[in-house]
Amino acid sequence: MIDELIPKRENIYELPKKGKMNVPGRIYSSESLLSHPGMESAVKQVANVAELPGIVDASMAMPDIHWGYGFPIGGVAAFRTTSSKEDVGVISPGGVGFDINCGVRLLRTDLLETDIRSKQKEIIDELYKQVPAGLGSKGKITLSDRELESVLSIGSKWAEENGYLWESDLEVLEENGCIDSAVPEHVSHYARTRGRKQVGSLGSGNHFLEVQKVDEVFDEEAAKAFGLFEGQAVVMMHTGSRGCGHQVCQDHLECVLKASKREGLDLPDKQLASAPLHTKEAQEYLGAMSAAANFAWTNRSLISYATRKAFSHVFGGDGKSLGMDTVYDVSHNIAKIEKHGSEELCVHRKGATRAFGPESPDIPQKYRSFGQPVIVPGDMGTSSYVLSGTSGAMEQTFGSTCHGAGRALGRKAALKKYNSTNLVKQLWKKNRVYVRARSPRVASEEAPGAYKDVSEVVDVCHATGIANKVVKLKPMGVVKG
Repeated sequence: MIDELIPKRENIYELPKKGKMNVPGRIYSSESLLSHPGMESAVKQVANVAELPGIVDASMAMPDIHWGYGFPIGGVAAFRTTSSKEDVGVISPGGVGFDINCGVRLLRTDLLETDIRSKQKEIIDELYKQVPAGLGSKGKITLSDRELESVLSIGSKWAEENGYLWESDLEVLEENGCIDSAVPEHVSHYARTRGRKQVGSLGSGNHFLEVQKVDEVFDEEAAKAFGLFEGQAVVMMHTGSRGCGHQVCQDHLECVLKASKREGLDLPDKQLASAPLHTKEAQEYLGAMSAAANFAWTNRSLISYATRKAFSHVFGGDGKSLGMDTVYDVSHNIAKIEKHGSEELCVHRKGATRAFGPESPDIPQKYRSFGQPVIVPGDMGTSSYVLSGTSGAMEQTFGSTCHGAGRALGRKAALKKYNSTNLVKQLWKKNRVYVRARSPRVASEEAPGAYKDVSEVVDVCHATGIANKVVKLKPMGVVKG
């Protein structure tokens, strides 16, 4: 299907509407990014999503696109919320993914790169000690039934009320760290059991906690507004809703698929199981998914607490005196009801980040002149970025942009290609990056060579106007699951 792509303008390709597609596909990319193995399958998924009922404008893919469950990772699609039988919109768990509200949070500090280098291994070892990570890992606390109900209901507000988060943090979390429409009663007992002991933990795979330096500033004014400057030390975390969110997706997939059949939806792929938004199954999934999203924001909040504690232990003072304010927190696996123009739409972002532009009422007042901060992790050997949302994103992609580098190699292929011991040694010797991984296997699977060039991905977003480059970050130390 790549051969069918038509260049519309630089770095924007159209997959023409054909067959059962209701809208065309639109892919933000470059020739070199499109040449990666597996792109044919990912582009086919863009076409499949375009067949879903009620889809608006186009089935979109960001430049970090690669194959995923149902939707491609890097996929964006918006659906009408009308209950009209002729043009009914849907919600699809495959357009969110199993790790509901997997996302990224960035903490600034007043420390410099030189401060970190003097205690580089000490701070990473302390973070490794303070933040549980890895497959099946458990957090430092176990939530009671009442506490878990509150976490699912009010998200990061629970963390703030219980002393794990500052009140000032809430303002700079997407949705203020809570989707009000969450319906915890649609979260199963088993999903609750899986999540109860995991709040405040990283998980495995591509999840990480990384100490970085601000390596380059592209937009001085936006960087200043975000509290960032060259040579500064910052901390980035990437994790989601752990077993709770995975189970919510698993629990509701079968129900949504039954609704698809009952409503007569002609699905191109069973993994695109969808339910019309007005149905009981859609509303129950939306309520449970929102509750799992609240769990994820709380999870990152407790990791923020542990991170501040670790820095205090190593550098003295406390989080406040070290200037460890939250820059922003973004989700990149979620579906939300949003207003775009005169319409309310159900916007799915699967491996894509919200990037609302200047003057949006949905972002903090202090950022409104510049657009929402967008946090884009790369890999543990190269770079990450902070971008800002743009009016171009609002016009073209329902306020969305890329979420990371995107995989170039599958995990099995990376495991065969990279030796974890050699990789960790090379990262320290060549890049001065200190890595602590719970599992050697994860270090191999997450090798820098397993990912696309994040700088090229970000450059496509910048060139097409769906994000603006603010700063580039370089890793100094990483905790991996």
